[in-house]
Amino acid sequence: MCDAYTPAGEPIPTNKRHAAAKIFSHSDVVAEEPWYGIEQEYTLLQKDVKWPLGWPIGGYPGPQGPYYCGVGADKAWGRDIVDSHYKACLYAGINISGINGEVMPGQWEFQVGPAVGISAGDQLWVARYILERITEIAGVVLSFDPKPIQGDWNGAGAHANYSTKSMRNDGGFEVIKKAIEKLGLRHSEHIAAYGEGNERRLTGKHETADINTFKWGVANRGASIRVGRDTEKEGKGYFEDRRPASNMDPYVVTSMIAETTILWKP
Repeated sequence: MCDAYTPAGEPIPTNKRHAAAKIFSHSDVVAEEPWYGIEQEYTLLQKDVKWPLGWPIGGYPGPQGPYYCGVGADKAWGRDIVDSHYKACLYAGINISGINGEVMPGQWEFQVGPAVGISAGDQLWVARYILERITEIAGVVLSFDPKPIQGDWNGAGAHANYSTKSMRNDGGFEVIKKAIEKLGLRHSEHIAAYGEGNERRLTGKHETADINTFKWGVANRGASIRVGRDTEKEGKGYFEDRRPASNMDPYVVTSMIAETTILWKP
C-alpha cells in the first residue's frame, strides 16, 4: 500500500518501504530472520469536539486505574469499533494477535505479529487503514497522537517487540544484551526516527523512560528497552523497544532496529 513511486520510477519521499526493503533483503538480516510484534496504541475521539470517547464534554473521567483491560459501560468506550477491527483484520489475513483497553479511557491497543522482516510494516500499515475505515463508519475520529491529552494521562506508543534467530536460540540472552548495548549507542538517532511529538510522551512518567535517557531492565515498564522475565529465566527470547510513538512509521522503526542490531558495527 505504501510502495509508491514517481513516474520516473524513484520512490516518493514518503515511501519508507523502499529503504526498509533494502535492509531486510541484506543477506545478514535474512539469515537472522528478524521477528516483530508491534503494539499499536490509539485514541478514539468524539467527532465534533475532538475529545476522547466516553469523556464528558469539556470535563474529565475519574483518574486512571480501572480502565486498563477494563470491562463495563463505565470503563470501556468503543469496544464495538475495536472488535469490528479485530475481525476485519483476521478476514484480511493480517496476523493480528490481540486487543486491549488501555490505561487512559478512550484509548485502545491492537497487536500485529509475530511478523518476519518487511511484513511487519506491511501488516501494520494495512491494519491502521482498516481501523481508519471502521472509525469512519462509526463516526468517530482516530488519533495516533502520542500524547492526545496533556496532564496525568498516559500517552500512546507503538512498542516494538523484536528477536533474531540468535536471540531465540540457546545463549540468546547474551546476544540480546549486545544488541541493547548497540541500541543505546545510537539512542538519539533512533529517537529522531521514532515518531513526531514523542517528547510530549517520553517524560519519565506514565510508564516511559525520559527521552534523553537510555536504560534497560527486566520487567521494567519505565525503561527504554524492557526484557521479559521469561527471556531472562530461559536465557533466550526477545526484547521490547518501548520508545516508538504511536504515530511512528513501522518501516522506519523495524528496519532501523534490524540495521542497528545486526548490520551496524560500532
